[in-house]
Amino acid sequence: MPYQNYFTHLECSANGARHEKDQPWNLSDGGKPLLARYDLKAAKPHLDRDEIWAREGGFWKWRELLPVANNDDVVALGEIDTPLIDVPATMRASGGTGRLIIKDEGRLPTGSFKARGLALAVAMARSFGLSRLAMPTNGNAGAALSAYASRAGMESWSFAPEDTPEINLREIALHGGHVYRVNGFIHHCGALVAAGKEKMGWFDVSTLKEPYRIEGKKTMGLELCAQMGWRVPNAIFYPTGGGTGLIGMWKAFDEMEALGWIGPERPKMIAVQATGCAPIVKAYEAGATHAEECMDPHTHAMGIRVPKAIGDFLILQAVRESGGFAIAVDEDAIEKARTLCGREDGLLLCPEGAATLAAYQQAVSDGRLEKDATAMLFNCGNGLKYPMPDRAKTLDRHGDVDWGVM
Repeated sequence: MPYQNYFTHLECSANGARHEKDQPWNLSDGGKPLLARYDLKAAKPHLDRDEIWAREGGFWKWRELLPVANNDDVVALGEIDTPLIDVPATMRASGGTGRLIIKDEGRLPTGSFKARGLALAVAMARSFGLSRLAMPTNGNAGAALSAYASRAGMESWSFAPEDTPEINLREIALHGGHVYRVNGFIHHCGALVAAGKEKMGWFDVSTLKEPYRIEGKKTMGLELCAQMGWRVPNAIFYPTGGGTGLIGMWKAFDEMEALGWIGPERPKMIAVQATGCAPIVKAYEAGATHAEECMDPHTHAMGIRVPKAIGDFLILQAVRESGGFAIAVDEDAIEKARTLCGREDGLLLCPEGAATLAAYQQAVSDGRLEKDATAMLFNCGNGLKYPMPDRAKTLDRHGDVDWGVM
């Protein structure tokens, strides 16, 4: 099926300088993230939101609002529209009286929302004839990169902190990617990617250091609006490390309004971090435009353990423009939230997803969010990919069973 491509150019997120789309880019000439721009005025008469929503193919259905022009460059692994799952018992136990929804991104290929961004990054790299890709990762992004790169016949390298969950490292390797444990954090891994660029000849697909991962992540905003009848929730709680998805959704809302698909209403964008690594929260509370590097980052929610985000100013801008806020939750609250949702509503969250539930609980408790709000939480990965406490009991089938104890 042919799709009209409305992608026109790239734009520096800091100063608006135009960059042409006919070559691969990392950062802008000014050293800032680049944003893809589209001729939405030309697109508006030709795009019917409901016709597009009726298509198959998961996030690839939004092709007119994505940069990939050639069908042959699309790299697909059976993508779906991830479900919105109401968790009413969890909401009540958390003090809410409205509607609490979890968008379960763990249903995507490689079990996380990283599939959205990396599928687009790989597809665009393929369109430019690139054959080697590299990135730092806390786990899930590397898995998505290796899967989509291998699918496209490309090589990939992932550099991960040495305490990255073992299942992620093995997943990357089984998908055909080169993976290395590094004695440092994700920004140290990023420095290795940059250092090896000339000798290894790879293209850097780090978070916001190329312009297309954000385009994949923005499909979360398109998708959730369609699923809600072209409305937005009152609030979105987003696990925030590099913040690509939060920035991408904020961009998607503007694009949908320009197309006449939604009105000016916006959800409160709430950036969720862990108390052990909360540079965005500290910058938000200080009224700063940029965040200082977290020098001692620690949290078992690895996806949000990002000491320094290159798109910090874009995250903070979206949070403030939306009337939202940045919030940090501790490790105990994260684990309690994970247990609560599994027990009360049968939905297993990853630690980062559990962090958004803990943040919701805290925000309702301290009055930052109305109890009757419609709130959406992002469960960014499949909970089965993470360690779980062993609470199984032992039973001797040869002995007398004390059914009363059960």
